[in-house]
Parts: sequence; structure tokens; C-alpha cells
Amino acid sequence: MNSRTVTSLTNPTVKAVRALHLRKERDETGLFVAEGLKAITEGLETGHTPAILMHGAEAAAHPLLKKAVAATLAANGEVIEVTEGVLAKVSRRENPQAVVGVFRQAFSRLEAVEPQAARCWVALHRVRDPGNLGTIIRTADSAGCGGVILVGECCDPYSVEAVRATMGSIFAVPLVKASEAEFAAWRNGWPGSVVGALLSATVDYREAAYASPTLLLMGNEQQGLPPDMAALCDVNVKIPMRGRADSLNLSVATGIMIYAATA
Repeated sequence: MNSRTVTSLTNPTVKAVRALHLRKERDETGLFVAEGLKAITEGLETGHTPAILMHGAEAAAHPLLKKAVAATLAANGEVIEVTEGVLAKVSRRENPQAVVGVFRQAFSRLEAVEPQAARCWVALHRVRDPGNLGTIIRTADSAGCGGVILVGECCDPYSVEAVRATMGSIFAVPLVKASEAEFAAWRNGWPGSVVGALLSATVDYREAAYASPTLLLMGNEQQGLPPDMAALCDVNVKIPMRGRADSLNLSVATGIMIYAATA
């Protein structure tokens, strides 16, 4: 393989990759970290080539890594063989993956959304937990959703925690960022139904009409949908609580809604 070997934690590239754990650094560079050969391969198969590819010696002979190395070098990216200690520092994990890639972020704009391209789209208002966000992106991918729209101040889908939770789906699902005002204005042109999930709603989620394409609007983990967001929906629905728990985890609730809308 045409790659150089780095063992020092003070190497500039190693330090730059470590810094991508910070949102400020990700925002400034437009880059993010994806870990594991599965995620790297998913990126390549969906047209995303690493800007930097790091791998341990034990992974060097793997056919998929060889493909990733060739693709990275062909795109003028940087390939580095590193020690497990370097991988652990870069990943901030005691048992790191043997392959780490640095990719370019790919946000879309609301104007680029084509509603008819999929039966279901997901909009999340001020989602706070990166694990929830990553799991929702993975679920949206599994169900064939058109994309995930982040409304207002949300956690970063390109954080290491969120990317891990997507299990590679970060590369397959279009991501859109919009302010509340931008989303409210754009929603008026939505050709199908806009459905919100609300604890105080009276309509059971199984009884609502999901006119295709359906835009699901979900609130955040603490407050749910605020009144101004709920008012943007054609209908607000509830997922019945039968036990003592008074609410569901956001990613679970969103998954239920996605499969109801695509059934």
C-alpha cells in the first residue's frame, strides 16, 4: 500500500483528526470523523471519498481497506498507517476501530428537497441528543425516507457520537438545516400531509391519514413540539402510553411514526 506510517500523537494530521471531536473544529473545517471499515465502505459506495484515511497494520490486508486506500489516493487524499495507540487517541476509545476516515460534511438546503422523491421525510425540531439523532438517521435510511430536516438549533449530526449511531447511514440520508422561520415558510408548499407527534393530541397515530409524501415533525427530548411548531401540522397524533411511562425515547417514537407513515 502506498501509505506512510505515523506513530506520534503529536503528528499534525493526528492532532487535526483528534480536534474533529470538537463542534467548533467541525464547523470551521466542514469535516467529520467516521469509524470502522463498514462505515468507510458505506461512504465510498455512496460517493463519499475520505480526505484522510487512517488504519492499523492489522487491517492492511483487508480487501475492502485496499479499495478504500486506492480510492482515497486517487482523490488526492491522505492515507496513514498508525498504531493502535494513535487510533485510540483519535477515537477516544480504549478499543478503537482499526480504520478511521475523515470525510467532508454534506448538508443540503430546503430548496433542494424534492418531496415526491420519497413517501416519508422527517423533520426534527431542536433535537438535543446525538445518539437519538444518529439512530433516527439510521431508521430513516432503513425505511427509505427522503431525508432528515434539522429545524432550529439542533445537535450536530456529524459529531462522533451521532455518526457512530448511524452505523454508516450518515452517508445515505440527505441532511437539511433550516431555521424555524425558513421551515415554516417552506412547509406551506408541502404537497402531502404534515404530521406532528404530540403527547396532548387526541388522534391515535394509527388512525391518522398519511397522505404521501408525508412530512413527520418531531419535537425534542425535553419539551416535545412547541405550539408554534404543532400549528404547522395538518394533524397532530399521539402514541398511546399503556404502562407507567409517560413518554417514549425520541428515536423510538420517531421510528414508530416513520413506519406508520410508510406502511
